[in-house]
Amino acid sequence: MTIELLEHERIDDLQRNGYRIIQNEKKFCFGMDAVLLSGFARAERQEEVLDLGTGTGIIPILMEAKTDGKHFSALEIQKDMAEMAGRSVALNNLEDKITIVAGDIKEASKIFGKASFDVVTCNPPYMNQNHGLKNPDEPKAIARHEILCTFRDVAREAAALLRTGGRFYLVHRPHRLAEIICTLKEYHLEPKRMKYVHPYEDEEANMVLIEAFRGGRPQMRVEAPIIVYERPGVYTPEIYEIYGY
Repeated sequence: MTIELLEHERIDDLQRNGYRIIQNEKKFCFGMDAVLLSGFARAERQEEVLDLGTGTGIIPILMEAKTDGKHFSALEIQKDMAEMAGRSVALNNLEDKITIVAGDIKEASKIFGKASFDVVTCNPPYMNQNHGLKNPDEPKAIARHEILCTFRDVAREAAALLRTGGRFYLVHRPHRLAEIICTLKEYHLEPKRMKYVHPYEDEEANMVLIEAFRGGRPQMRVEAPIIVYERPGVYTPEIYEIYGY
């Protein structure tokens, strides 16, 4: 299939099922956090999945390749990013498995309907008004900073979108972990599984992956951490496996 590329766009090989993705180097390209989330999250046969703030569409595309989920929907507020993600879906002939919708996370439960999904995923903006300098480039700033939505918005909508017993998967920064867990529990999303990500074995974690159940009972398992690098420039075997190399 021939897909039109716009200025500054490129096609990258995802090393999974022959899938490729369109990215715009002047806007926002997906990072390791999204790939790690796609490997941490699970979707069983016949389950409906929604990715909030999908950006390039990387998470639904990778999850379609890695899991048995029935259908993957994705919501993105930036219309040009949503359009680009839609072209990536078409590039991989996945129109029957993945649907990209342009819309606001804060309105997600109105757009899709309450209790409509078995699984919700999100790689949300990590920084609030107290953390970090905002990128002067608006698409990157929206992806990284809580400009158009807060984590509370994400948790509220994920809870509304999930069926009872449904699962919410997210990746975030450890420095906000106490706030994240308190907010999840406020919206009856019970953290059940957590995994830290460390750049090197002897360095502190810089990411955390969390699975929370809608209406689950309190009991959380902290799994063995992910170590990204064996040494500078060399990934650990686990990272190569997650990426599919």
